[in-house]
Amino acid sequence: MDPTVLFLSHGGGPLPLLGDAKHLEMNETLLKIASKIPKPDVIILVSAHWEEDIPTLTAASDPSLIYDYYGFPEASYAIQYPAKGQPDFARGLKEQLQKEGIKTNLSFERGFDHGMFVPLKIMYPEADIPCVQLSLASSLDPEFHVKMGRSIKKLQYDSDNILLVGSGFSFHNMKAFFAKGNSDMNQMNLDFDVWLQATMSSRDISEEDREENLIRWNEASSAEFCHPRNEHLLPLHVCYGAAGRPSDETFSCQIFEKQASMFLWNAAQENC
Repeated sequence: MDPTVLFLSHGGGPLPLLGDAKHLEMNETLLKIASKIPKPDVIILVSAHWEEDIPTLTAASDPSLIYDYYGFPEASYAIQYPAKGQPDFARGLKEQLQKEGIKTNLSFERGFDHGMFVPLKIMYPEADIPCVQLSLASSLDPEFHVKMGRSIKKLQYDSDNILLVGSGFSFHNMKAFFAKGNSDMNQMNLDFDVWLQATMSSRDISEEDREENLIRWNEASSAEFCHPRNEHLLPLHVCYGAAGRPSDETFSCQIFEKQASMFLWNAAQENC
């Protein structure tokens, strides 16, 4: 299949759905992206908020929501997003991943975490698109996650109108989010973001070098400051594995007063 592929930065917990001023640009960016791409028949979503020793797919027909955040207003725990699951699609995706040597499990109990329902409630508020979530591997190995994305693309399905979403954050240093007016931290945020945008969008980089740069992401300027742990970056590796080319569009916005990036690959284009 040739899916539309999107890496998005999903902000802080439920705040994008609560009218938080520091997430307005993010919400506007997600709405802009949704207006640019065909409404999908099925969404595959890789969330930074789910890790398993063996990559696992949601396989319930009606997954519940997991309010996997703490200390927010009461309204945060009443958010609804009744999107359906797609068990047959999940089974087919499991078979495809296992054909490629990636052992995969199905979970009939796991619900949708906020890495799924927060951005999708902004993009597709009707909740009328079935969704399957795929976990990260708890090894957090970048090369493995590129391979996982490459394997997803090989899935044979009766619709090419699939959206693969990597839901993470291009910057994820929790201490830095709450450090006010620190110019050094802001510069490190910008340094890494410049590197990330160039890596994902430049057409002057070979795909071999692009993949190597992503795998060795921690060698980039300020990388380990921006990602003390890489779970919010790895959904991008899955996206790149599935796309295999420079992004078609890059979107920049401020989230929590930090520079953030999102990357879109349109479907039905030749690799270049």
